[in-house]
Amino acid sequence: MKIKKLDHVNVRTKQLDTLVEWYTRVLGMTRGERPDFAFPGAWMYGGDENQPMVHLVGIDGDDAVGSEARLKLEHFAFAAADLASFEARLKQYGIEYNRVDNDRVGLIQVNVWDPDGNHIHLDFPFEE
Repeated sequence: MKIKKLDHVNVRTKQLDTLVEWYTRVLGMTRGERPDFAFPGAWMYGGDENQPMVHLVGIDGDDAVGSEARLKLEHFAFAAADLASFEARLKQYGIEYNRVDNDRVGLIQVNVWDPDGNHIHLDFPFEE
């Protein structure tokens, strides 16, 4: 077996509609098809392959229960293109972000946080 890439991230939230709107407006993702699970949620699609990259799960109880209470995820990242339009979108919506130009690894990293405080960074080619 050889792992090739990260398939998706599953994010639990008490504010499902808010996160759907944020991932659509800020990251340009689209809400797409999702199996008919017995719990609320949304699959957010993106990329050239139009694949579900973020699975949002709506919850009513505690933010973290069971094994999730020990989760130590600091961030998740997307490879991205068109840095100029992304920064313009962030400025248009007043979204705070942190940009790190790292010529050593050939990336420009843009760090943002969704309304639940999840840290996301987008990696753009340094040439942009």
